[in-house]
Amino acid sequence: METLNTIVARDLSRRAPHSPRERLEGFAIACRTIDKCRASVAGTLGDYHYDCPLDNMLFSFKGITGAQFKDAVQKSGEYEDVGAWLLANGTAKTPEEIKAWSDEMEAGSPMKSPEKRAYFIGECKKLGLDPAKTTTFDWLEADDNASFSYKFV
Repeated sequence: METLNTIVARDLSRRAPHSPRERLEGFAIACRTIDKCRASVAGTLGDYHYDCPLDNMLFSFKGITGAQFKDAVQKSGEYEDVGAWLLANGTAKTPEEIKAWSDEMEAGSPMKSPEKRAYFIGECKKLGLDPAKTTTFDWLEADDNASFSYKFV
């Protein structure tokens, strides 16, 4: 895992965003969402999407919008600045609530959702994953790795 510091607008057509597992002030998904936000502003999102359902899990939990988060990211130079902003804005959350939510996000799977199950099974099979044992984060990481392992060193 790389050290979090200055936010750089990653070219997500050439490099994956952070893993959704990487936590910022305890929040899963946050670093990945920052990367996608900055890339959307820079026009380098590739096949990724900012303000997508995954990002909205974080936004909903904190009671913020994608536009508010985008404004904070654009005003921040460091990942830690956005982490501090997340703690100070939206719905107040205790460290225990943040950990419980992040742990739940990390363990979650679309297999538990009847409307998402068929899609998830198909996507897992493309990547050689067992959908019954694959979490959302496992799938996202495998998809990131498959997307970039053959393109660039």
